Amino acid sequence: MIPLLRPTIFQAFPNIIALQTTREGGVSEGEFASLNLGLSSGDLPERVLKNRELLSETIGIKQKQVVCSNQVHGDAVLIAERGGTYNAYDALITNRAGVFLAVSVADCTPILIYDAVHQAIAAVHAGWRGTAKSVLYKTLLKMKETFGTKGEACFAFIGACISGEHYEVGEEVAAHFPTEVKRYDDSRGKFLLDLKAANQLQLEAFGVPTAHIEISPHCTYKEHDRFFSFRHSKGKTGRMFALIGLKE
Repeated sequence: MIPLLRPTIFQAFPNIIALQTTREGGVSEGEFASLNLGLSSGDLPERVLKNRELLSETIGIKQKQVVCSNQVHGDAVLIAERGGTYNAYDALITNRAGVFLAVSVADCTPILIYDAVHQAIAAVHAGWRGTAKSVLYKTLLKMKETFGTKGEACFAFIGACISGEHYEVGEEVAAHFPTEVKRYDDSRGKFLLDLKAANQLQLEAFGVPTAHIEISPHCTYKEHDRFFSFRHSKGKTGRMFALIGLKE
């Protein structure tokens, strides 16, 4: 069985499957060892596809039910009706049971959302560019427009990503963010940016109660032996999935 992170925030809802993978439990080798789920990572496609099959078998779904996108660090939101691979979307939403939304990450922040009133879900990929473009907040607005979603009905998981302790950025990146999610470190000559906190602010701005938000304590950079980290590996690494779906 593949080891998975299972958000506790969704455990009260038996109709939800939600998880984040680690780098463990797959067949990939070298820099991609071992559960690499990213087809654009440079790994052998047959190994990535085998890893995706292993994940589907572990959680009891079919690969054709999974929605993926070739992510571009943008703010476009896909309303997904069926499984498949799409292009240039960094956020996915649906209210269809049996459609499983997956975003791929290797330091960027994954966010999973469940609207318990309208039975709608979202998966969001938010690196610094996407976070600066408010991709998460725009996703929630799209859910409101499409499904009637309100903040108080939402439950959210901010997954494992690079932590504020280790995410060094220059002034040109830090300038996009409010003071409460960044600090200047004199010893490093860099700003330290907390993407988890920045995305929590977007959830709360939409009205999601703080008590409805779970934030993973894991740092992909610090725990690079357990998670893929693009920065630690200098770009040559695999990808993990954060996935959410409504059971049929």
